[in-house]
Amino acid sequence: VIGLLVGFVILLICNPSQALPGFVTILTGAFTHGLKGVGQVFYYATPIILTGLSVGFAFKTGLFNIGTPGQFIVGAFAAVYVGIMWKGLGPVHWAAALLAAVLGGALWGMVPGLLKAYFNVNEVIASIMMNYIGMYLVNYLIKIAPIYDNVKNQTRPVPAAHRLPTAGLEKIFPDSSANIGIFIVIVVAIIVFILLEKTNFGFELKACGKNRDASIGFGVDAKRMIMTAMLISGALIGLGGALLYLSSAGKYIKVEDVQAAEGMNGIPVALLAMNHPIGIIFTGIFIAYMQVSGFYMQTYGFTTEIVDIIVSVIVYFSAFSFIIREGIRRWQLRQRTDVHHTGKGAEK
Repeated sequence: VIGLLVGFVILLICNPSQALPGFVTILTGAFTHGLKGVGQVFYYATPIILTGLSVGFAFKTGLFNIGTPGQFIVGAFAAVYVGIMWKGLGPVHWAAALLAAVLGGALWGMVPGLLKAYFNVNEVIASIMMNYIGMYLVNYLIKIAPIYDNVKNQTRPVPAAHRLPTAGLEKIFPDSSANIGIFIVIVVAIIVFILLEKTNFGFELKACGKNRDASIGFGVDAKRMIMTAMLISGALIGLGGALLYLSSAGKYIKVEDVQAAEGMNGIPVALLAMNHPIGIIFTGIFIAYMQVSGFYMQTYGFTTEIVDIIVSVIVYFSAFSFIIREGIRRWQLRQRTDVHHTGKGAEK
């Protein structure tokens, strides 16, 4: 709430006469366009949720995977390539493209994991470098592959028959890009939750993240855990890239020297959800809702970057809430300690 109020102040500074209608659009923008707006929220939430799951999964194991833009674009390229070039796969073509994206993202995430596990290279530095390698590699591969549209400097469109099925969502949310991607990410989030919270493997991953030395002492293979965590994290974001570019929206991978913004959007999603897989579903939908509302704010003369500022402020206040909660916990502990000592003094 405080983050939204700060956003309102920013709108007042930018354009006082349009601040109120612009702020109302932030709150209601997706709903003012009926079910189409809701469908667009689900469409934009799909890659954001998977990016959040990727970042949150790595966080759970004590790793900061900031290589999500590179893993995202490598996975997306693999999906688009399979979607355009592979023939004769029939109705499962989109599934094969998703699998290719998972493998591409996993490979790109595994490299920083391997460097961290065996050479103690900081995963933040390694994954940032892999972002640029991935971006320029994809730019190069697009140009030399038969999927390049040299007029528009981007990939050719994936054939409609090879895109994600809509499963009737185009009737529920007319004129939107909603597809089965939203169902896929919900299932993936549940699987990640079960993996982390209900299995021995997940316990070892989290134990390695909380105290690597202690977990090694209890027989956990820390190197294997680090590599596996980064591999799974990369696979998740690679899948997110595929779900975005295989949708009915007809998005193309452009040849440009810009990191994939979708890869970075998962960081605030994971932070707001405190890295909880189920919570990430809701925070991902919230961020997507803000993005869709931001598009409609342009009718009042505001740029979509206003929404990025508001989301950033919300993340900051979320961090402050941890500080406040920790302060309250310490105060309560001190009060109990004082009461305990007072009681002992009375007994004496």
